[in-house]
Amino acid sequence: MSLRTLMIINTVIAGVFGVAFVLIPWQVLVIYGIQPTAALNYIGELFGAALLSLAILSWSAKDMAESEGLQAIVRALFLGDTIGFVLALFGQISGVLNNAGWSVVIIYLFLAIGFGSKYFKKKAAEK
Repeated sequence: MSLRTLMIINTVIAGVFGVAFVLIPWQVLVIYGIQPTAALNYIGELFGAALLSLAILSWSAKDMAESEGLQAIVRALFLGDTIGFVLALFGQISGVLNNAGWSVVIIYLFLAIGFGSKYFKKKAAEK
C-alpha cells in the first residue's frame, strides 16, 4: 500500500470518528458500552477535535514530496497509533469497553503497522 493511500485511509477514519465525537459523543460512547456523563461528553468532544486535526494533517500530507517534514509526520502518526494500540489493547483486556472496543484495537494496530512500515522502510533506505 502506498503512503498516499494510507494517508487517505487515516483521513477517513480520523475524520469520521472526529466528526462523530464532536457532534454526538454520547452516542459514540454508548456504542462502546460507556455510560455518558457531561464530563465524558466534553472529553469526547476534545478527542474529536484532536482526531479532526489528524484528519486534516493526513489529508494535507498525502501528496507531499519526500522530505524531513513528511518523515516527521509519518513518525508522529506511527508513534501515536502505536501508543493508541497499546492503550486500547490494555483497556479492552481489562474490560473497560464492550466487544465493540476490539474495533478500536484493530484500527490502531492497522495504522501503527502501516505507518511503521513506511517509517522503518525509509530509515533502512537511508543507511
